[in-house]
Amino acid sequence: MEDSLVRLTTIVIPVVIAITMHEAAHGFVAWRLGDDTALRLGRVSFNPLRHVDLFGTILVPALMYLTTGFLFGWAKPVPVNFGRLHHPRRDMVWVALAGPGTNVALAILSALLIHVAPAVPALGQEWFLANLEISILINLILAVFNMIPLPPLDGGRVAVGVLPDALAFPLARLERYGLLILIGVLFLLPMLGREMGYNLDVFRWIVWPPVEALFKFVLEITGHG
Repeated sequence: MEDSLVRLTTIVIPVVIAITMHEAAHGFVAWRLGDDTALRLGRVSFNPLRHVDLFGTILVPALMYLTTGFLFGWAKPVPVNFGRLHHPRRDMVWVALAGPGTNVALAILSALLIHVAPAVPALGQEWFLANLEISILINLILAVFNMIPLPPLDGGRVAVGVLPDALAFPLARLERYGLLILIGVLFLLPMLGREMGYNLDVFRWIVWPPVEALFKFVLEITGHG
């Protein structure tokens, strides 16, 4: 029981930090680019308690990782009024990129902190390292996953901001169905594939190759190559 609780903390802590910092970054960049909606609601904060959704940030990611090895979760969405941005279409791209960019920065920071591990007391050294290793992986998964070009994911907002109108407008209209599409493709399709004897694990096809490449890059630039 004690081992399970310790293992759970090495998952929950990095997940909470990764997801909440991701959301706070959206609010901060939106504020700097003209929309203070998140600031007025107290969401431009690196205090996880302001962003944590008990169900989406803690319970779902922990249970899914422990039972399936798959990480999926969310924080309370940071409200952004894109119409109040200085240059709405262009600035929407920067607001969207802020979340994944923060996750990559957290992965790099976690890799750098591994160098500090020898200074940690022996009793907590293994736990400290486990948190950092999982933090690297979680942050890179979140960064890559969120850059899938489907609204409401960040990659979808980036695509809407950079594509010509003929492609951007139809893509933007998909936002109301985006979550359902993701659930269908990432969860239901693999389950159907297993029943039919086919490997339809789209998540591993799309997300894992860039995650692995980024993982190697982060280790190289932080002296673990």
